Amino acid sequence: MMTHKKHFSSLFPAGVMLSLLVASCASIGNPSGGPRDEEPPRFVRSNPAPGALNFSGDRVTLYFDEIVNVKDAFSKVSVSPPSDQTPRVSSQGHRVIVDFRDTLLPNTTYTIDFADAIEDNNEQNPLQGFSFSFSTGETIDSLRVSGMVLSADESEPLQQKPVGVFRAPEGGGLKALDSLFRTRRFDRMARTDDRGRFSIAGLAAGDYYVVALDDQDADFKFSSPEEEIAFYPVTVSPYTEQDEVSDTIFDFKTGTVDTVVSRQRTLFLPNNILLRSSKSNFKQQYLAKYERIDTTRLSFIFNSRSLQPATYSIVGAPGLKDWAVEERSRGNDSVTLWIRPLSLVSADTLRIAANYLRTDSTMNLSEFSDTLRFTFDRAKHLRTLAQAEKDKKKQMEAALRRGDSTVLVEKTPLLAINMLTQATQDVNRPIIFETGTPLDSLDPSAFHLEWKKDTVWKPLKTPAPVMTDSLQPRRFTIEYPWKYDTQYRFTVDSLAVRGIYGLYNGPLTHEFKTRAESDYGTITLRPSGIEPGVASFIELLNGDKVVAREPVKDGAAVFEYLQPGKYYARIYEDWNGNGEYDPGDLAKGEQPDMAYYYPKIINLKKNWSKDEAWDVFSVAIDLQKPQQILKNKPKQKKGQKVPGAKNDEDDEDEDEEDEE
Repeated sequence: MMTHKKHFSSLFPAGVMLSLLVASCASIGNPSGGPRDEEPPRFVRSNPAPGALNFSGDRVTLYFDEIVNVKDAFSKVSVSPPSDQTPRVSSQGHRVIVDFRDTLLPNTTYTIDFADAIEDNNEQNPLQGFSFSFSTGETIDSLRVSGMVLSADESEPLQQKPVGVFRAPEGGGLKALDSLFRTRRFDRMARTDDRGRFSIAGLAAGDYYVVALDDQDADFKFSSPEEEIAFYPVTVSPYTEQDEVSDTIFDFKTGTVDTVVSRQRTLFLPNNILLRSSKSNFKQQYLAKYERIDTTRLSFIFNSRSLQPATYSIVGAPGLKDWAVEERSRGNDSVTLWIRPLSLVSADTLRIAANYLRTDSTMNLSEFSDTLRFTFDRAKHLRTLAQAEKDKKKQMEAALRRGDSTVLVEKTPLLAINMLTQATQDVNRPIIFETGTPLDSLDPSAFHLEWKKDTVWKPLKTPAPVMTDSLQPRRFTIEYPWKYDTQYRFTVDSLAVRGIYGLYNGPLTHEFKTRAESDYGTITLRPSGIEPGVASFIELLNGDKVVAREPVKDGAAVFEYLQPGKYYARIYEDWNGNGEYDPGDLAKGEQPDMAYYYPKIINLKKNWSKDEAWDVFSVAIDLQKPQQILKNKPKQKKGQKVPGAKNDEDDEDEDEEDEE
């Protein structure tokens, strides 16, 4: 029986101990209680014993050297192989109890992986990586495989997620894995820890597929295309090797090395499996919301993006053309219809036939036709207008009492023009404005650009406004080769544009100044290590926000016109060369595009250029992403650093050295 206990050894001579005892008796106050307990609980014994054979019970009891708790058992503790009914895990005093609710399989090795769920009652010190195995047959399988799961797009560790194996069938392949993953629970499994690491024990010799799953419905199957998964592209065969390690024994009196002892240990391999997880772009497609915003606008919100936009028609008037101006998002998941005919604008009720793709019961897209009823509460609208008139009258009376006669001037309703650019303008970007409604007409000659020389405004040849995107008919841009550090003025004459409801604009003036050349910086990144012939692109980040994206051309990606600040970078292997991140597809056997992070902060100053050589794989993949932008941070004790991690000060010091 194992009887390990925590203890503290006294190194004080007897006389010193006596004097301390006397001093403590003469002092009134709270006792210190001794050193803080920082040791995790220690396993003492169990029923059945570790590695027991021919077990036929339905309960496992583990004993520890102190009172323990089991924290987050449902998300942290995994039993392999998984069963229909999840075993019940509880703690009572020094004991942890696992009650099986299903009959155990015959001739099977069972492993209970506790991860860091077991902790002591007083200081919550976790027992890391503790697992327990037994067998219901004559032998126990003892091989294992281990590795790590990181998200492919952001290199985030997947924490407390199930990782499992399937025994590979003869003549299988990834198609066989796809079928197994969708229809069967894992043959064996474990859960990742807070750094995304896993170790699956209790394996027999053979070939296995290794997969990970963000299991949304807790069935240990890839049952929904909206679940995040990872799969290793080839089968693995667990094996062991003997390795010699050296243990150093110190003389505690002198602090010097006393003896170096060599011993043999068993390595369980492979122990470096890297799974990169991704979530498909699939979302169930359906009409999530529709409403009549006001008399002129209908809104449609779909649950997901669609390659095929919906079509709309008026019920009872299928031949009516051009009855609305369509404004929609690039993914066709948000649509606004601006109603044109006054007869429809004035109607309290509209019935619209919407034809779109909808996800059916087989999770496939099929054509669907929906008749939608839109109503407008005109009485409520009139009450609102009446209240607005009352408020306006009160404001006029108050203004007249103040002697302000300008309120007597009747104002004609105008079509709004809103500037979407600020008073400080980047030289590499256009100015953008948006009109209150879609337009019927636009007069290019009514738009003017000027620049200020000394105190005088000088006219410029003004390009015609261009609709930014056919999907956004109210948004326009004006491109111009702006000069650095220059004052500009943009003006719009009255009656320059006419909206679809007959309203014209009033005059508009927008003054702005471009940034000085010294306000900008440039970052050039020269990556190496990516497989030759594979396209790649780099995203520059400010925190977790993408600031810019550039393809790697001739071994470099150049980012110009950057504001001073701290930047991060990641590079994607772009296997299909489309310039975008693509998730994996198990059915097609396709791995996701992989992201790798530049391991330092890039501290960019004004009027500064940084040219960085980047050996993509010089830092281990799980340590590449800077801790400052890591979302799923590993747990650590106060004052403890994660291996390989750097703080802001470290990176700033390195940047200063680079600049020097």
